[in-house]
Amino acid sequence: HKKEIDAILDAGAFIMGSNMFGPKDRRDQPDWKGWWGDNPPYHAPVFVLSHNKRAPIEMKGETTFHFITDGIEEALRKAKEAARGRNVKIMGGANTVNQYLVAGLVDELWLHVAPVTIGAGIRLFEGVPDLKLEPVEVSGTSVVTHIRYKVLKL
Repeated sequence: HKKEIDAILDAGAFIMGSNMFGPKDRRDQPDWKGWWGDNPPYHAPVFVLSHNKRAPIEMKGETTFHFITDGIEEALRKAKEAARGRNVKIMGGANTVNQYLVAGLVDELWLHVAPVTIGAGIRLFEGVPDLKLEPVEVSGTSVVTHIRYKVLKL
């Protein structure tokens, strides 16, 4: 399981939606710094898509949360620049992933499937045009299955 987690977190920069950074009632509060405590697992710049401007938050372990209000393309541009040639990973949630899929900006899609449902949530692939996904790797444990797909052009 550690191998899969290391692979998930192996990137030069990350992008996430504001809901992944924090719940609506807390994410814009100055004292809220995310779900992960003082040392988030990313250890790289994280670009948070947001409707509200907020100063960057520097954390332990070289994680800095940058809040981007200029849309997904600008977040990707800044993340690529910060990654310095390494991969950029879009961590979620579903709305964020769907936006990048619709825009054709995803090379690989990693799904992490757990046998748990939590409320209705936002559906992955909702509003996304037809995709061709080629399985590249499947791994997992008794509590999660990891599936990595290459996103092919139709």
